[in-house]
Amino acid sequence: MKHIYKITLALIVLVGFTRCDYLDVVPDNVATVDYAFRDRIGVEKYLFTCYNYLPKHSDAYSNPAIMGGDEIWMYYPVTVYYGNTTTLKLARGFQNVNDPLVNYWDGRQSGRSMFQAVRDCNIFLERVFEAGDLDPYERDRMISEVKVLKAYFLFWMMRMYGPIPIMKENLPVTSTSEEVRIEQQSISEVVTYAVSLIDEAIENLPSRIQDKASELGRLTKPAALSIKAKILLTAASPLFNGNRDFSSYPGFKAKDESLWGQAAEACKQAIDACEEAGHRLYTFTDFKPITDSTRVKMSIRNSVCDKWNDELIWGNSGGGIAAFIQNMAHPHLDPTTVKNQVIKTFLAPPLRMAEQFYTQHGVPISEDKTWDYDNRYQLRTAQTDDRYYIKEGYKTAALHFDREPRFYANLGFDGGRWYGQGKLSDEEAWTFKNKKGQTGARVSAGLYTVTGYTVKKLVHYENTVTENSYNRNNYPFPIIRLADVYLMYAEALNEANGPSDEVYTYLDKVRERAGLNGVVESWDQYSNNPEKAKSQEGLREIIHQERLIEMAFEGQRFWDVRRWEEAEDLMNEPIQGWDITGETPEDYYSVRTLFVPEFTRKEYFWPIKETNLIVNSKLKQNPGW
Repeated sequence: MKHIYKITLALIVLVGFTRCDYLDVVPDNVATVDYAFRDRIGVEKYLFTCYNYLPKHSDAYSNPAIMGGDEIWMYYPVTVYYGNTTTLKLARGFQNVNDPLVNYWDGRQSGRSMFQAVRDCNIFLERVFEAGDLDPYERDRMISEVKVLKAYFLFWMMRMYGPIPIMKENLPVTSTSEEVRIEQQSISEVVTYAVSLIDEAIENLPSRIQDKASELGRLTKPAALSIKAKILLTAASPLFNGNRDFSSYPGFKAKDESLWGQAAEACKQAIDACEEAGHRLYTFTDFKPITDSTRVKMSIRNSVCDKWNDELIWGNSGGGIAAFIQNMAHPHLDPTTVKNQVIKTFLAPPLRMAEQFYTQHGVPISEDKTWDYDNRYQLRTAQTDDRYYIKEGYKTAALHFDREPRFYANLGFDGGRWYGQGKLSDEEAWTFKNKKGQTGARVSAGLYTVTGYTVKKLVHYENTVTENSYNRNNYPFPIIRLADVYLMYAEALNEANGPSDEVYTYLDKVRERAGLNGVVESWDQYSNNPEKAKSQEGLREIIHQERLIEMAFEGQRFWDVRRWEEAEDLMNEPIQGWDITGETPEDYYSVRTLFVPEFTRKEYFWPIKETNLIVNSKLKQNPGW
């Protein structure tokens, strides 16, 4: 008879405590795993339990990549409007070893225990064969899904903690205390095992979801291959591959030059599977009376907000639906609804996020020889030719003029036009007005943007606001979309072999959708460093900025700048914005510093809670903690 697994001593040793499990309750309220696997219905419920452990990617309270870095800021100290402060504390340098913030090891401080998730995946894989009425095809598909979920949970933990215990199987309850004191495995071992799980699963996953009424959000072959590509790309990156500063700590590996090639191969396999399954870069095709420039902006916005569109490879449904995050990003546009406190406007990109987007020529603002970088904070009045981006006659910062379409698709700013929310033509589009006394200005102790910017990209254009309500078009928050995989492939190819036509091809696919010319053409014509795109080092810098732009506000920057080992530079820069108390353009467009973060070397990885090290003496604390 198969072992009946419970929250074993192994799990106690790993996380230091036990907690009640919401799984599988029989009618007399006695929890039992046996009941879960007696038939097909029970197995399906247990499968969804495994899915339910997925981090809530759209939740600014529990996803550290939304509010825990430097990409989005908000007022502090927090008022009652926000509630949970954990990710804010992480961003402000309050991480600690006594009770770590956003703790996905123990399932504390807004985190969820990924060891619990792995445990339940192991239970499923062990017990699924007991359901006699389960069709073999369904069983094999479910097994494959759980294997990929298990790989993803391990990847999530590795990215946070580095070396981790793997727990390939749950230990039986007869295990000795010494047997359950599990050691951390090396990054190489974690990566190898996670990739092997995905390789085992690929054959039995569908290429597309056929039953869209009930199965959207479940894993597919393109999604699994894309996860594999991301795992290998992360493993090849400088933080994980040959990091000298961490080389004396167990589990960190020596540099392996072949990893970038492996990552490139995995990315190409994922791209081929995605394109064969019908995934493509999103374009806005709805018949609307709009200009080509607005159509490009809507293609960028809707690549995220148009639910289950063809660019989305895997989206987080359930707890990852983009619901409250839209309230947090949406500004007040309509003067008749300014008292509506459902609209929060918490999410405030700092000034540096506005500066990272390209000029209209597709090169950085500091490199474009036609763009006045030194006077970017000076005032300028919008003319007729600017009217689809900035309200004609409106005085705003020069920084907001002559920028690429992704700047206007991603950011709401004072004087910027805002298509949607009931205004479905270019001429009628809203204007976001953020100075003191205007419609979008601070209306209470907490409902406002502290920097003067808001995240337009995350707000569905068909949402509507009334005096007292907010009607949202919710969508699954993207975990991986096709543009992400294209950029991963370009990065891996460049790192493996340097610039090539293949690298430019996949970079330019993303740029073309964004209304830009190709990399080589743009740098040749407009950059004060025209050779930059032709060297491996220069192209690396371009690819990094391209990712930061294309994937902005989707929870990618937080992890990317870490794996590139660029966080110490980027995340120690002051958090700045405009003076939102200003009533006139001259007063408003004064740069003010909100916070000066201190990102230290140790913060590349999460600390392990100290009590866990006491309970399990085989665990080693992460470097610097």
